[in-house]
Amino acid sequence: MDKLNKNNSFKVPEGYFDTLSNDLMKKIAKEDISTPLNEGFKVPEGYFENINSKILGQLENTPVEPKVIPLKSYKKHYYTAASIAAVILLFLSVQFNSVKTPSYSDLANSDIEHYFEFNDLELSSYDLAEILPIHDLDLNDILESRLDNDNIIDYLDSHIDDFEELNMHNDD
Repeated sequence: MDKLNKNNSFKVPEGYFDTLSNDLMKKIAKEDISTPLNEGFKVPEGYFENINSKILGQLENTPVEPKVIPLKSYKKHYYTAASIAAVILLFLSVQFNSVKTPSYSDLANSDIEHYFEFNDLELSSYDLAEILPIHDLDLNDILESRLDNDNIIDYLDSHIDDFEELNMHNDD
């Protein structure tokens, strides 16, 4: 008992529970408990004598079919599968419908060459000389490019119709 009192900060006076029931009964007797004589609720006469036969009569007249409640609902599984399929379809449609903007690095060299060969840009050799950044070119870049003389001659034969086009002297 001493261990309980050390841990518990609440104390009960000695002999409190010995006189508790007597004290409660005295307080109840002193108080004026007035209950109304007419509470407003009445039970019909003979109600409890006839109630059993009434209930049994109603049970016999109505056929009782047990209600079957399924233990596992498969609707949850259907909804889960449908939502997963919708997420996958949405992801795939976003991936396939995304438009990638083409860039210069996406073009193959052969495509670029094909474009210049078959599209007439209507540029003369003078126009091309003005467009090309010659000041950025270094002579070593041209010499290190390993061009064979045969390749150069083949190119000039196939692309230059007149030898005079190679002479780009200004008549001024």
